[in-house]
Amino acid sequence: MDIVDKYAMERTIYFKERRYIEELRILTNATAIDCLIDDRFNRIIYVIKQGEMGLAIGKRGNNIKKMSRVFGKRIEMVEFSESPDRFIANMFKPATVLEVLIGGDGGPVTVIVPEKSDIGIAIGKGGATIEKARQLAHRFYSKDIGDIVIPGEEKKT
Repeated sequence: MDIVDKYAMERTIYFKERRYIEELRILTNATAIDCLIDDRFNRIIYVIKQGEMGLAIGKRGNNIKKMSRVFGKRIEMVEFSESPDRFIANMFKPATVLEVLIGGDGGPVTVIVPEKSDIGIAIGKGGATIEKARQLAHRFYSKDIGDIVIPGEEKKT
């Protein structure tokens, strides 16, 4: 069973999302393993198969621009990783993430960034980036995103 099938089985992907995933494949030859339609921020968020991010984005972001015109929405992409902490760090790009602490027993995820200025980047304009991370972390791991902190500020559990 390939990774796309493995993760698609664990979530419900509805017709509209499947259509967007197929459009991405047709336009870019890249594979999306999931897709979220986020009406609050007027965007489509794709989870791209590991190693296919360059193919999905295209030269100078041309694929993203083309898809944005076709769908009339912002297009965002997150590269999947088998490693939960790497995948969660990818959700916050372009912010630099030093470490991801995944709380046990249903505890929240703490994200550690290098400087105070990176906290704003990790949150994103109007909270868009952290909301994307919240949705994806919950969808893939049933985890909540807790705090975004600089080194030394993380809560001791």
